[in-house]
Amino acid sequence: MSEIITSAVSDRICNHMNKDHGDAVLLYAKHFGQCHRAEAAKMLSLDETGMALEVTDTTGTEAVRIPFPKTLANAKEAHTVLVEMMQAAQGNPT
Repeated sequence: MSEIITSAVSDRICNHMNKDHGDAVLLYAKHFGQCHRAEAAKMLSLDETGMALEVTDTTGTEAVRIPFPKTLANAKEAHTVLVEMMQAAQGNPT
């Protein structure tokens, strides 16, 4: 992990996203990861430059790295960037 996003912060964000926003994680995989046939996705980790997902479709499971549109300056920016990415994936850019 990085000094900006520690392992503890990454784990906290990933657990929250997987538990409460699984639909968003799946949308990140489909839209930004080009995993159009994804049936499930789990956020494994994130750092200041992007997120690592585990994506499952009918052929199996693969690791997918999705870069953020900008480098995070601090951990608080993760929320803002994840919301902006969700809105963009839904066709509602900020």
